[in-house]
Amino acid sequence: MNHGFLAIFSDVDPADETDYLHWLTREHAQERLSVPGFLAMRVFRTDAQGRARFLIFYRLRDAGVVASEAYLARLNAPTPWSQRVMPRLKNFMRGGGRIAFESGAGEAMWIAPVLFAGDELANYLAAASEIAKADRIAATRIFEVDRAASEIKTNEKAMREGDSAFEAMLLLEALDENVLAEGLAFMQVVDRSIYRQIFALRSAQA
Repeated sequence: MNHGFLAIFSDVDPADETDYLHWLTREHAQERLSVPGFLAMRVFRTDAQGRARFLIFYRLRDAGVVASEAYLARLNAPTPWSQRVMPRLKNFMRGGGRIAFESGAGEAMWIAPVLFAGDELANYLAAASEIAKADRIAATRIFEVDRAASEIKTNEKAMREGDSAFEAMLLLEALDENVLAEGLAFMQVVDRSIYRQIFALRSAQA
């Protein structure tokens, strides 16, 4: 369990969504996966208050990639297309660090991210182990954020307003969305958003 991760949430207005998706799938994915230590990328989408909300998830070689020299150099030299897109992203939230728990090697179309405080880790580890046993659950994963590494100031970060962070995340992956809805209701989670995978790419390093 040495792998790291990077997760990025953001909202995109309808008028900007096509440009955003073209940037993401035709430039940004390839650019990020060329950085040493970036192994794979998955993109998820849901609807939130009249906007599309996206979750970009990267699997990293290890947690240290988030603050690596090569990655920070890329963040400090955004492309012209990135410079156009970044200021348009709303409710931007970003965190990277280590994978603390993983049950199930597969990946599913439907996911539910559950954010929680770092001091609740033990409770969520127990919950993830139990949920992994449920019918039609493909995988449960828990991620711990390295706040210091995730919040390093860069030129790309300076182009956005109102960035926020999170401390830890439980990611539920299932074979259908109804299973996730039931699980979120059982856990009494406030944000019960369910996302669908729309794009994935693996690096030659993987």
